[in-house]
Amino acid sequence: MSDATPLARLTAALAGTIFGQPRVLADLVTAFLARGHVLLEGVPGVAKTLTARSMAGALGLLFTRIQFTPDLMPADILGTNIFQPQDNAFRLVKGPIFTEVLVADEINRTPPKAQAALLEAMEERQVTIDGVTHPLPPHFFVVATQNPLELEGTYPLPEAQLDRFLMRIRVGYPDSDSETTMLRAFHQREGRPPSVDRVLDAPTLAELQARAARVTCDESILQYVVAVVRDTRANPRVRLGASPRAAQALLAASKARAALMGNDFVTPDDVKGAAGSVLNHRLLLKAEAEVEGVTADDVLKQTLERVRVPR
Repeated sequence: MSDATPLARLTAALAGTIFGQPRVLADLVTAFLARGHVLLEGVPGVAKTLTARSMAGALGLLFTRIQFTPDLMPADILGTNIFQPQDNAFRLVKGPIFTEVLVADEINRTPPKAQAALLEAMEERQVTIDGVTHPLPPHFFVVATQNPLELEGTYPLPEAQLDRFLMRIRVGYPDSDSETTMLRAFHQREGRPPSVDRVLDAPTLAELQARAARVTCDESILQYVVAVVRDTRANPRVRLGASPRAAQALLAASKARAALMGNDFVTPDDVKGAAGSVLNHRLLLKAEAEVEGVTADDVLKQTLERVRVPR
């Protein structure tokens, strides 16, 4: 595909700042191409916020970060109408959600009411304030973060909120060589935060997303996606399997992954490569399975081994 070069520039720019996380970066770019949103899950200090900031810099998009706290209110996210006595009228003071790349840092530290303020924005790319609908930028992209180990004082995301994220990407520690490279770069910058130069312009971004949407998909691939999600529902250890919306998400991510790999058609490997991050947060396991230590990743691994791959 002719857009392989700009995509290569994008991934190279990100890899020059975020070391030792190729899968995380590939999934992040895939989600953006598919016009989806991402939940980054990892312990503090593994560059979750820096990853989102670097993505915004490389894409040349406006970046805003919201620190989610227990006292955060919906108006703190969306904005509010303020009365102006001199004009005898209300004026909208826009909140931080009016941006292009929004980092919702520690999203599970704020109550459900504030979490729900993101729902319409993530699904419709618009927000409603006092009955008036306001559009968000076309490249609006939410990157939420959460720490999976710290549960005290948190509000787990409900299924409806989790379902709005195209992918949940787990961010782990880099390997020893990558961590050494990161530390060397930190030393050479004399402690200054890294910066990423813009490598793509707005028309190129729009074209990349449009081409990802136009990636062709054989009927056998559609049937394969359906078979994968239906197998999760039939698993005896699963209380709630992947929904039809999850099938749509898996197809969209598979097409975007194919585009990222420089192809104009989807292969079974694209589906397999996207399935983990797309489906792992959409499965609810039975209590006895959790007691046994079974995870959603275990279920997905079984599914991908069991479902027949089209030839």
